[in-house]
Amino acid sequence: MAPSPAVQTRRPPAAERVYAHVKDAVLHRRYEGGTLLTEGDLAEAVGVSRTPVREALLRLEGEGLLKLYPKKGALVLAVSAQEIADVVETRLLVEKHAAAKAVPAPEGLIARLEELLDAMRRQAAAGDLAAVSVSDRAFHAEIVRSAGNQILSRLYDQLRDRQLRMGVALMHAHPDRITKNHTEHTEILEALRAGDAQEAVRVIDRHVGWVRHLARGEVR
Repeated sequence: MAPSPAVQTRRPPAAERVYAHVKDAVLHRRYEGGTLLTEGDLAEAVGVSRTPVREALLRLEGEGLLKLYPKKGALVLAVSAQEIADVVETRLLVEKHAAAKAVPAPEGLIARLEELLDAMRRQAAAGDLAAVSVSDRAFHAEIVRSAGNQILSRLYDQLRDRQLRMGVALMHAHPDRITKNHTEHTEILEALRAGDAQEAVRVIDRHVGWVRHLARGEVR
């Protein structure tokens, strides 16, 4: 028996489907920096007309993921060294402050960080770098939220897409960092568990700051 119209799940609007399709592909590097996307190809891929494609691409251009070229298409923008530097600087300001305020860490925070650490280990073993990046970002976001400053939390949330995109790109380019990241996340967790705010801040500075050294060509 077919479900009644009242209980059928409504599909998102066409422009929203295109937006979600392209954004997910850009963040997870299925559309890498330098890829030229055409309205026709996207319309065919999602199964919509070109009008909602244009609407979605304009929205993504506003978010800094694409650059539109009339009658040619949309170019996926590569992550620039300046963008990396800006994101790292903002992350360090927010995360070091939050880590200091997170001590003494509540049991709920420790339990959640343990769950995410275990998830990252399993995802890395399965080779799912996109999932690792999501869990990695969530690990840090939990610490930021624990500080209790809603303005800082919202600011940090605005970095989400850039963090995910950078995280996947860096893990593909430097697979040796996956194990190192797991070790550093464990060190952050243990510092918070021990109530050592100074050590937590020190590890976060080293952990997040590595990306800045990479952008400057100073990887060590």
